[in-house]
Amino acid sequence: MEESYYELTIKVSSHLNLFRDFLDDTVDIGFEESDDGFIVRNEEDLETLWWGVEQFAEALSKALSTTIECECTQKNLKNDDWVKVYQQSIAPIQIEDFYIHPTWDEPSKSLINIEIDPALAFGTGHHPTTASSLRAIAKYVKKDFEVLDVGCGSGILGVGAIKLGAKVDACDTDPVSVKNTLDNAQLNSVKFNSIWEGSCSNTDKKYDIVVANIVADVLTFIAKDLKSALKEDGVLILSGILDKYEEKVLNFYKDLNILTRIAQDDWVTLVLKKGK
Repeated sequence: MEESYYELTIKVSSHLNLFRDFLDDTVDIGFEESDDGFIVRNEEDLETLWWGVEQFAEALSKALSTTIECECTQKNLKNDDWVKVYQQSIAPIQIEDFYIHPTWDEPSKSLINIEIDPALAFGTGHHPTTASSLRAIAKYVKKDFEVLDVGCGSGILGVGAIKLGAKVDACDTDPVSVKNTLDNAQLNSVKFNSIWEGSCSNTDKKYDIVVANIVADVLTFIAKDLKSALKEDGVLILSGILDKYEEKVLNFYKDLNILTRIAQDDWVTLVLKKGK
């Protein structure tokens, strides 16, 4: 072990999901997420990543015709107990009947445990989009329901649905996310019915529940595919929506009825139903 390590703190003013996706694709180590950014730690200098994040922020600002503020700072710290400090920062959290806890903490004796390994960039459940998606899953997923997790990422939502007794398929266009989902399923001793690299358009199957925790723009692009994957009385859970984009997203789902709207901080999760 080296005597010191580097800690890169990244603070962004908006579009946290897109920066998270960028880091997922760029770094091969776990990173910590906060309310306004991320912390990356490594024994190697992170200046190249620093530069890449700033370039991404500049390109994203141009693409979206908006100003995204990005502030990065790097420190060189002693390497004696950073793992312990990092572990202490990842606290267990209860969401409805789910208890999400890191591998080094004890499971709950009364709740539905979801074990996480942050080293796998596994969602901790603290972010509003993940938390509200799990709340919707806890309410609407029933035993033997057929569920599709679109853009599965770390697999936390699919794992939760499986633990409720559902038969879950999952997909993601990112091969790293597919691997993370499989790794985390194994960590939780559960198995996905089917998982593939690609979009939800790659299946002709119909589902009782389709959940997509992505970003607003993608939810508009794949609206037709998400709706066509539903059974006649199926329920669609949409998350990753900043409240200022809620109306924009709903314009693409006018043929569905709103069952539930879950708002947390600046984020909204919508539960929609096909039919009446």
